[in-house]
Amino acid sequence: MRYSTSGGTLLRNVQPLFADLWGGGFAIAHNGNLTNARALRSDLVRQGAIFQSTSDTETILQLTARSQKLNTVERFIDALRQIEGAYSLVVLTNKKLIGVRDPLGIRPLVLGTLAGAPILASETVALDIIGADYVRDVEPGEMIVATKDGIESLHPFPPQRPRPCVFEYIYFARPDSQFGGHSVYNVRKALGAQLAAESNVEADVVVPVPDSGVPAAIGYARASGIPFELGIIRNHYVGRTFIEPTQQIRALGVKLKHNANRAVVEGKRIILVDDSIVRGTTSVKIVKMMYEAGAREVHMRIASPPITHPDFYGIDTPEQEQLLAANYDLEGMRAYIGVDSLAFITVDGLYRALGYEGRDPVYPQFTDHCFTGDYPTPLTDKNGTQRHQLSLLAEIA
Repeated sequence: MRYSTSGGTLLRNVQPLFADLWGGGFAIAHNGNLTNARALRSDLVRQGAIFQSTSDTETILQLTARSQKLNTVERFIDALRQIEGAYSLVVLTNKKLIGVRDPLGIRPLVLGTLAGAPILASETVALDIIGADYVRDVEPGEMIVATKDGIESLHPFPPQRPRPCVFEYIYFARPDSQFGGHSVYNVRKALGAQLAAESNVEADVVVPVPDSGVPAAIGYARASGIPFELGIIRNHYVGRTFIEPTQQIRALGVKLKHNANRAVVEGKRIILVDDSIVRGTTSVKIVKMMYEAGAREVHMRIASPPITHPDFYGIDTPEQEQLLAANYDLEGMRAYIGVDSLAFITVDGLYRALGYEGRDPVYPQFTDHCFTGDYPTPLTDKNGTQRHQLSLLAEIA
């Protein structure tokens, strides 16, 4: 399933999208977001194209259908050379399974095998679930073409320095996945340890905001020597609140999703560890919950740098004016959330947790635009008259 970060939550946007093209059936599924889909769509509609969905993915299908190249693979490549943004794509035709990753490798794609058949997935955990074996990551800019005769590897784009999205490590990927040769779980623990090294504070217990804050809190507790405790219990029968359509539903979701463990919290100085802060509304409610459960002090530590810029590559965040860190300095955020102290991991600290000395200012190792504003691709639709990406975090009047 793909989160509806582009085009809306409509049945006609459910993937894979399918069409009968010249040469046979063509089904396509997409992880990521295109940053010039609206501009391309407008041109295609003017030329007479009839769209059946509002998804940016259909733009790729339409471009493939209109290409004058000789075969399906060449027509697909022709379409890909016209799009911008982040994508890992899987296509199924009558005779081929095709997978391709964007030239920067912003979104992940892995190759596996099950009973001798090739499998393509966004995360290694998908292979684990069905009992498939992991073969390797698909390289940035690589196209995999699998037929009954075997697997062919193509490189249809000019080579670029890879810049995978660092937010996969922080939040988006499942912790039991492998990404870029790293265990996501171990990276999140390393983020917590680095956070403790940068901004430790005297306290009685380290409490994760479950579930996404758990690995970082384990790393923080080990590095600081402060006991780790489950001071918040999560109800696992409630979905992710960040994709709920209205603030009222999100607020109710927080109450249903988390509850204070008073036996751990009462009378204690606690360090709350979370993976990130977007709007800050959930953090406000969690902190209030801790004080109401009797916490003596609440210190919040965040295992990512402040999110100051929106994402346009498939990790849906609000407009910049709705991002807490884009509108307040550190003290302003601390006061808004209502904690005794607040600290984020630094950008260089984030890179150290990933095994680097720091962020390379000339050739950054990752796509980290949410923290730096350094977008690695053109943002054609954003810089036009309309924002291309639907924000499911936007308030609905």
